[in-house]
Amino acid sequence: MTPSQAAGRTPRELSELHDVYDFLDEVRLRPGMFLRRPSPLQDLQSILYGYRVATEVHGAPSMKIFEHFGPFSEWLWPRLDMQHPSALGWAVEIERAAEAAGTPAVELFFELLDEFRAEPVR
Repeated sequence: MTPSQAAGRTPRELSELHDVYDFLDEVRLRPGMFLRRPSPLQDLQSILYGYRVATEVHGAPSMKIFEHFGPFSEWLWPRLDMQHPSALGWAVEIERAAEAAGTPAVELFFELLDEFRAEPVR
């Protein structure tokens, strides 16, 4: 979901969400409800880890997209001009890139997420 798609949309109940991307669309719509400061993306990374744990505990297909060295991270490193994976994880590295660019970290994350989702399935 792009920011223009989010504009004017009403929030959904968690029971109406079908996958992690639906959840992330809700975070994009109301980031202050889900993420705290000063490290909102580290909060999001923790939430997504909990999401993965919950899927495995409840026998749902495992969601490893946002794992520390998962598909999103592997896709991200070249976009941040990093030659090697970061031991600190995608959240820290996006926050660093956003600070250097003078952009809100959550905004940069969703821009990168849109690019990631637009590419062919890995």
